[in-house]
Amino acid sequence: MKLKIRQHIAQRGADWTTIEAPFDLSPALAELTPDEACLIDCATMWLTNHLLAEHDLVHEQAALLEALKSSAGQIVIVSNEVGQGIVPENALARKFREAQGRLNIALAAQADLVVQVTAGLPMVLKGQLP
Repeated sequence: MKLKIRQHIAQRGADWTTIEAPFDLSPALAELTPDEACLIDCATMWLTNHLLAEHDLVHEQAALLEALKSSAGQIVIVSNEVGQGIVPENALARKFREAQGRLNIALAAQADLVVQVTAGLPMVLKGQLP
């Protein structure tokens, strides 16, 4: 994971500020001004961190949604669709799949624009591309 983060930082260049917030995104989102943008990469990793730490996922999701709603900045969230494959055989994977689905539904409900990208092709599910 550390290598992946270093690669992403190198690809994005010096104009980007990277904040690692594996659990609490609220402070970073609260500091955004209307002329700033934030890329959350990614909601799936954020959820995984909370799930493996055995945090209350309902509480953490509600806190994230409130932080997103309260933020003044423009926010782009990367998330993974994990419900289109087969149902996993182990309980942890099923719990994760269900939680990711609930998180994606909640994020999409609150978002102005939802774009699914498959094979590099964007499909607008909600809103309109600028």
